[in-house]
Amino acid sequence: MRIDGVSALVTGGASGLGRASAQLLAERGARVVLVDLPGSAGEEAAEKIGGDTRFVAADITDPAGLGPALDVAEEHGPLRVLVHCAGRNSDRLRIVTRDHEPGDLGSFADVVRINLVGTYNVLRLAAARMSRNEIVDGERGAVVLTASVAAFDGQIGQTSYAAAKAGVHGMTLVAARDLASWNIRVNTIAPGVFDTAMLAKLRDDLRDKLAAGVPHPRRLGDPGEFAQLAVALVENGYLNGETVRLDGAIRMPPR
Repeated sequence: MRIDGVSALVTGGASGLGRASAQLLAERGARVVLVDLPGSAGEEAAEKIGGDTRFVAADITDPAGLGPALDVAEEHGPLRVLVHCAGRNSDRLRIVTRDHEPGDLGSFADVVRINLVGTYNVLRLAAARMSRNEIVDGERGAVVLTASVAAFDGQIGQTSYAAAKAGVHGMTLVAARDLASWNIRVNTIAPGVFDTAMLAKLRDDLRDKLAAGVPHPRRLGDPGEFAQLAVALVENGYLNGETVRLDGAIRMPPR
């Protein structure tokens, strides 16, 4: 797919992986709509990216909440690109506590609701809009979802997060097969340890420990590298139904 001139929606676009993806898409000529929560830095991000970039506040788990963002995206023309980065981190809860109590079910459900149900909500709503597009160069749209290496190497305390991200991975091939009838491709990126706002909250020694665990290059990932892969997945018309690990060959230990 040619990115120049297309309309694109990027969730989680106020910071981190989403912000970097929106920046690169805009640099490649896309008209981008950023989606993030009310109170986020979305307006500031859109202004700094410049061009036709716009921000619309929305909750990805709201069945109706994404409608305005999709409408704004289609003001630029048919929506053809979705890069979905919005989500939340793990709750870091054990299945059984030290007091022999079962883990909190509400916390587990909240992580899954945002990271898995929210992903499906964004996918179904964006794909419905894409399905009405005219076919250009053999396709109507391209979708990039975000999983995590936790889908494969979940650590102790990540049960909810690993389950949700494994669900996104499991959704990918099925969605690609399902949406093939509409000429829409679906791929997923499973990032490792990236230098985003989530990791910025950690102490320097913990960040250094994470970076040291990456075989090569021995550092945290840069959001721009995620953006490069997201754009490649959009542009390459034969890439479909894949989950691509972007992790410097890391395999997370149990703890």
